[in-house]
Amino acid sequence: MRVRDLEVLLQRPGGPVAITTGVDLDVAPGEAVALVGESGSGKSLTTRAVLDLLPGGMRAAGRIGYGGRELAGLGGRRRHRLRGRELALVMQDPFTMLNPIERCGAQIVEPLRDGRGRRPPAAERRAEAVRRLAEVGIDDPAVADRYPFELSGGMRQRVAIAAAVAERPRLLIADEPTTALDVTTQKQILDLLGELRVRHSMGLVLITHDLRVAFSVCDRVHVMYAGTVLESARSRDLEERPRHPYTLGLLRAEPPADRRLDELAGIPGAVPAPGERPDGCPFAPRCDWRTDACESGLPPLLDLADGHAARCVRAGEIGDELAALRRAAVEEGAADGAAVDGEAVAPAAAPLAVLRDVRKVFPPPRRGGTATTALDGVTVQIAEGESVGLVGESGSGKTTIGRIAVGLERPGSGTVTVGGVTVGARMAKADLARLRGIAQMAFQDPYSSLNPALTIGRTLREAARLGGGRGGAAPPAAELLELVGLPAHYARRRPAGLSGGERQRVAIARALARRPRLLVCDEVVSALDVSVQAQILTLLRDLRAELGLAYLFITHDLAVVRQITDRVYVLRKGEVVESGPTASVLDDPRRPYTRELIASIPHRGPADPGGADDPC
Repeated sequence: MRVRDLEVLLQRPGGPVAITTGVDLDVAPGEAVALVGESGSGKSLTTRAVLDLLPGGMRAAGRIGYGGRELAGLGGRRRHRLRGRELALVMQDPFTMLNPIERCGAQIVEPLRDGRGRRPPAAERRAEAVRRLAEVGIDDPAVADRYPFELSGGMRQRVAIAAAVAERPRLLIADEPTTALDVTTQKQILDLLGELRVRHSMGLVLITHDLRVAFSVCDRVHVMYAGTVLESARSRDLEERPRHPYTLGLLRAEPPADRRLDELAGIPGAVPAPGERPDGCPFAPRCDWRTDACESGLPPLLDLADGHAARCVRAGEIGDELAALRRAAVEEGAADGAAVDGEAVAPAAAPLAVLRDVRKVFPPPRRGGTATTALDGVTVQIAEGESVGLVGESGSGKTTIGRIAVGLERPGSGTVTVGGVTVGARMAKADLARLRGIAQMAFQDPYSSLNPALTIGRTLREAARLGGGRGGAAPPAAELLELVGLPAHYARRRPAGLSGGERQRVAIARALARRPRLLVCDEVVSALDVSVQAQILTLLRDLRAELGLAYLFITHDLAVVRQITDRVYVLRKGEVVESGPTASVLDDPRRPYTRELIASIPHRGPADPGGADDPC
């Protein structure tokens, strides 16, 4: 594929507005290319333009060549046939690709026809579906007869990939295919994409906000910002020697997996909206190296050396300085503390929440189904002011523990005490009200957890009206917004008018409205850009220091858990398999399962999980 000077234009009454500008992109057979950058940079729209899948009101301009043909010159029907057969797409949420009322096997083989355009017999179609499932690592033939909602997130993504590559496309576009997955499943999906790429000499365009994923999978990386490519290079060159300040900012914002930083470096400001971009370099308002020359027109994409290009008028001048800052960021770290025994270490402060020998079984979703044991004898302790992490694969019971701690679920057996309140199968209204004042929860997706019809101010006032857990009057909305780093006038806005990071700040402010002592954070940064993620993690650190908050931090990102927690519990299939000080568990894991999780973190070299054959 060869793209030159691609523009995506949004039609508005006052004239078209450019969403992307001057995008060039080459993908050779068997090559993997990444598009990285913050949300709103134009990554997904660039690939949608290639596939002729732009939303209504948008159109593409420029040249899109594929296999020696200009796609713009093809009729709609011919381009439609090309899409799916030779150009395929895998999206972040497989639910948006898969038909919820059609069995998985039927969806995989739906496009297959014989030489006369006829569908093969049913038995042949099922056998082919089973074979295609095995190709993506699903060896259970029964999956072909299941519906998407009956599968785990990782299994659904595998089925979506099997459907996307059913006709052996020459180019696969994967749009954030692993964002919501745990590290083990993420590694499996990335390995699968790599295997398919090699086996079929298939080009791959990977859209991701995770730089570790991009560097571990792709040959080349294009850094996009505000609709244009600011830097392009081979993965290793870009990782070790960035030549644009924005790329350096992204690299410095991503938390390292091997050490804890004293300070997380986010990028101040936000990506400008289309129609509000400056005339010069779009990153100039956020750049520490900007000069007057940066404001006089969009800089050209300068070829520097060995296929490395940067859209910066000072790229040659500041290259060594950026490289030195990158090296310093790699070497920077704070002492995590000495590695100690892998068993749980009792915290020094008084316990705030204790879950002891907790068991939770969910009934089958339908008659004749199988009950799910979410927790099987779990013990977790959180001290006043302590930050405790829960890590493990999807389905390991992390979120169930968090929901029990705030009273959204009840334990089946065992004892749970939070701030002196016993959480049982039955609770008096007064006890439940006390619990909600002591423990609150912030969720992964703030957009779905905030009422879109209410202003931010009303949302915060309603939460504050329910009373606090520390006594005294609840803080007003303006004070809550200031606490999470937002201006007071945001109280008049609604969730739709905020960015993802701003919505997450509001969700945290709402949880703090009742002055809780414990905040349960359920994957609160997993879907955020690295720069916004750094801002939220810094905010949580500051709030803990200022308010004396305790955290129960649920995440699948081991780099994040190192930055934010004191102790960590590793869960597998509803059981705690290892626990202890975070640095000890991550630097000197005692159980093979923990080592497997750590080995699944994306990196350039081959992984070696080590350890014995014991799965725990």
